Amino acid sequence: METILKAAVDRGASDLHIKAGDVFRARIDGKLIPLTKQALTPEQTRAIALKLISNEKVKANIDSLLDHDCSWGAPGIGRFRVNILRQRSSFMIVMRVIPFRVPTIEQLSLPPVIERIAATERGMVLVTGVTGSGKSSTMAAMMGHINSSMERHIVTLEEPIEFLHRDLKSSITQREIGVDTENFRVGLKAALRQDPDVIVLGELRDTETIDTAMKAAETGHLLLATVHTPDAQATIMRIVSMFPPEEQDVIRIRLSESLAAVVSQRLLPRADGKGRAVACEIMVNTPLIADLILNQRVSEIRDYMADGRDQYGMQTFDQHLADLVAQGIVTFPTALAASTRPADFELQMSMFQAASRNGADAPADPFAAGATTLT
Repeated sequence: METILKAAVDRGASDLHIKAGDVFRARIDGKLIPLTKQALTPEQTRAIALKLISNEKVKANIDSLLDHDCSWGAPGIGRFRVNILRQRSSFMIVMRVIPFRVPTIEQLSLPPVIERIAATERGMVLVTGVTGSGKSSTMAAMMGHINSSMERHIVTLEEPIEFLHRDLKSSITQREIGVDTENFRVGLKAALRQDPDVIVLGELRDTETIDTAMKAAETGHLLLATVHTPDAQATIMRIVSMFPPEEQDVIRIRLSESLAAVVSQRLLPRADGKGRAVACEIMVNTPLIADLILNQRVSEIRDYMADGRDQYGMQTFDQHLADLVAQGIVTFPTALAASTRPADFELQMSMFQAASRNGADAPADPFAAGATTLT
């Protein structure tokens, strides 16, 4: 198993799939690639699951196990986030590769404004995206920036612990759900009594956790968390809609005051076929955007984000996608498929390219709200 895992990691795999009745598979550049020719038996898959589980109580009850999350690492191979599940009455294992080194904001090619967002004194910073969009890496990079440049106490609540952070300028307390604390809600309430400057949550999953997270932001802490939403507008609407209708007006008030920023991202195949590139949408909660949240005008936020690029470092997905196409990092068809408003994206890009070919003066950003025509 170790030989196969090392080969997958060396090829740049992001995930590995181990399933009874199937071969080893690895997700490389977004595609699920077979690594072996011989299918695994249920007994082999069970033996691998036992090897990956560190909790002796869980091991003892493996035959009644339905779902289990843990982490596993081996010298010279790497660290992995592990999910063990049942399917067709036998085991399947999905392993997410976690680099030993904490990535930097620069290494991930994230916009420089992320450094300023990470340095925020208080408020909620939400990193959003679908599964496999690189949220964990972005959160780790933001933590790394704080750790290397500021004297703060960072408390994390993770399920399981992924990136291992060394104490640099900051002191980092990493707590694993089910091992170091009972659950996210209990751990978050306890974290508020542990003199934190920064609290990092794996995910905002329910109204109680969201309520406590907003309380943490309201009492002067910086709270970093992930949400499984595609963009900034959807994130705000999702959070509000999770609460009963009679509470939503109060939630809008609290969210408009406690939200600091939303960073949404998508991973796209690179034009050269070597790996994937990140496309980011960034919303900074300015007084104007706070007013839009408060007055149920969330649908207007995207246009204000486009306008706030120069002053606040905000950007929409379509703005960043246009940059990636112009730089030759992703192809136009790839960017078009990932765009928020495909028809507008195609029109603006074609007009921008036509103006550039003809030598006309084109706006630096054809996707700013005011740049609707080109001369």
